[in-house]
Amino acid sequence: MSNTATQSLRPLMDRLRRGWRASPLPPFLGWWGGELRGLLPLRWRHWFGGGADWHLLQRTGMQWTLRRAGHGEVLARWDDGAETPAVGDGQMVLKAALQKVDREDLRLALLLPSATVLRRTLALPTAARDNLQQVMAFEMDRQTPFSAAQVYYAVRELSAPAGGRFQAELVVVTRDTLDPLLLRLRELGVSIDAVDLAVGQDRLGVNLLPTEQTPRHVRPRRRLNLALAGGCVLLLVMVLGQWLHNRQAALEQMRSEVESMRGDAQQVAALRTQLQDNTGAASFLVRRKKDTSSMLGVLQDITQRLPDSAWLERFNVDNTGQVGMQGQSQQAVKLLDVLKDSRLITNASFQGSIQPDPTSGKERFYLTAQLATARVKPAAAVPAGDGGAP
Repeated sequence: MSNTATQSLRPLMDRLRRGWRASPLPPFLGWWGGELRGLLPLRWRHWFGGGADWHLLQRTGMQWTLRRAGHGEVLARWDDGAETPAVGDGQMVLKAALQKVDREDLRLALLLPSATVLRRTLALPTAARDNLQQVMAFEMDRQTPFSAAQVYYAVRELSAPAGGRFQAELVVVTRDTLDPLLLRLRELGVSIDAVDLAVGQDRLGVNLLPTEQTPRHVRPRRRLNLALAGGCVLLLVMVLGQWLHNRQAALEQMRSEVESMRGDAQQVAALRTQLQDNTGAASFLVRRKKDTSSMLGVLQDITQRLPDSAWLERFNVDNTGQVGMQGQSQQAVKLLDVLKDSRLITNASFQGSIQPDPTSGKERFYLTAQLATARVKPAAAVPAGDGGAP
């Protein structure tokens, strides 16, 4: 069941893998990571290197050699025909050579000589990209002298699609050539991850190893990275939630402050209105006081103007500023001439008729006037004939 599921998912995974390799992201991420690693101290760089660390295993005659991919230095060498355990035990030799390599990153590839591998360049339609393995299996009889059951093969794309076609390379090795080598490696206790073709000091980049023989690697760091990534996502969600909570709390605090400030503003507006009202009332009183003559000044002015032969029996001023004077005088008619020059009272006139008083022999009068609105200094004293009025 698992093999069937793997086979059904393989075209999809191949398509995703090709799309990823064809995108500009891998070169950019590789360049960016290299630049960032270049800024780190030398002793830290290997911690952030990561990725597969390929080592190349190659057999020449009866001798096995081990090199690191891209390097010409031989890390281990042993003779397949030797009987001495220290020399002939390939597993121990490999273990000693690879003891400093991280087991999770270590990858071993068996390199085949160019003479044992058949390579064909083909021009294929773009539609064949989604299922290259099956297409090559059908084309194997036409493109090679072998059938698909006699060989192990791999296909790699050489160019991007153009004009509905693309270039691909078919790499084929016969089972009779590869199976003895794989059997010998199993006898030596060596597990390999790929079978490839030697190109200089590196490998071509294909994998001729059958899928059922590909070893599974336990990757604890990947699990740790996934856990760390999940933790980072969780922390990010928590940070965003906390940020939203803080923002909501700040908003609520601002609203409460605005409400408090609105109440203060209303109170200030009420106080301003009250102050304006009080100021208006005070101004009115000041103006009223300024525009109204004082009673003492009015009495002083009338006393100085009335002749000594006249006196007042009653003197009153109402709220409208009307002055009423009742009294007796030798010549009451002349009182209007005396009061007309006053600056504190105006519009002096008699109310009713002037009547003689039989007791005093003088004329009894009732005189009305109006207080002046402008405040002025009291008039100078008028000379009296025979003393001040009572």
